[in-house]
Amino acid sequence: MDESAQQILENLTEVEVAAEDILADKQQIVDLDLRRNRNREAFNALRNHSSNDNVKVCFGNMFIKFPQESARSMILRDQENLDNEITDLRNRLKAKVNRLNELQGKPELTGYNLAPLSNDEMKAINSLIKK
Repeated sequence: MDESAQQILENLTEVEVAAEDILADKQQIVDLDLRRNRNREAFNALRNHSSNDNVKVCFGNMFIKFPQESARSMILRDQENLDNEITDLRNRLKAKVNRLNELQGKPELTGYNLAPLSNDEMKAINSLIKK
């Protein structure tokens, strides 16, 4: 194989690896979001539970009885961890998409790195609008 064909093959391989990495991260975000939704359902079920007795919590393939308040705090901690992990994945995904576009010779996506306004910024804008 001549040198130019080898270079093209290497470039295509690099693009394919970058694309697979992006797809894997997107799938991981979907999986974590499903887990977050299940946690939300469990938390709502605990909120609607009438007594403060022990509740059964599923860990893997077994159920364990826990005090209701301990189960709530575990779910809330897990929700925070899931939110942080999803946010990190989404932030890394932006860089990976930009890298893939660079490898493909496409321009960087515009507007992709936007961030929402903070609470302080929203309060300042709302106070200006009300005047």
